[in-house]
Amino acid sequence: MAKVKKETSFLVSSVGSGFFYTNRKNRKKIRGGKKLELRKYDPVLRKHVLFVEQKLSKLKVKFNREKALEKLSNQS
Repeated sequence: MAKVKKETSFLVSSVGSGFFYTNRKNRKKIRGGKKLELRKYDPVLRKHVLFVEQKLSKLKVKFNREKALEKLSNQS
């Protein structure tokens, strides 16, 4: 039997902590092109935040935990 190719995608923290999860999807079942958004635990912030599917890129600005927590509290 032939194996179905799976595509690896990355769920990157929307706060910008630099933490990410990897996710594998079946290529045949991808429809509509919607990007995956999940609320998961970010160990850098020690909170649950929104993770969005996107390409990995190097952080240009050094992460500041206090600023990120401030940003989270303003969104609520």
